[in-house]
Order: sequence, then structure tokens, then C-alpha cells
Amino acid sequence: MVLHCLEDGPRRYSELRVPLGRVTPKALTQSLRGLERNGFVSRTVHADPKLRVEYALTPLGRSMLEPLAAACRWATEHWDELLDAREGGISSIG
Repeated sequence: MVLHCLEDGPRRYSELRVPLGRVTPKALTQSLRGLERNGFVSRTVHADPKLRVEYALTPLGRSMLEPLAAACRWATEHWDELLDAREGGISSIG
């Protein structure tokens, strides 16, 4: 979800909180740190005139957008099957 929120360009932490309102601040911070550690997101500190931090997709992070979109499309197309499987409606797959 964080990668998708950064698709249109850099955002500040507070700007990410709006579309990710259901995500706790702790979980968002942990996600951002993990994405940064793995090279998907960059963190830039600006000190002009007030301190602010922006997060942006790196080229590696941007390369994940299409596979992520494909996975979302697949999940949307198979949502009912996924729910049935979770509820035990399908005894075996394949």
C-alpha cells in the first residue's frame, strides 16, 4: 500500500497517513523503515527553513509497481474464490 501511495511522487509522512488512515503510525513507520532498508523507498531530510522528511520510490521500488498492480488485478478477479477457500468452501485447488 505504501508503494502505491508513493507512485505519483514523494510524500511526507503526514501525507501518507491520510490514505493509509487504517494503518497505525507504528506500523507505517516500521513499513517505511523496511522498505527503505530493502531499497524500495528513499528517505530525504530537508532542513529548509523547517525540518521535513520526504519518502519517495527508488528505481527498484518503481519497478515493483507493475507486478504489484498485476497481483491486485488477480486478487480482484479471484476474490470470491479466495473467500470460499478461506471459509472452507473449496476442498482442494487444482
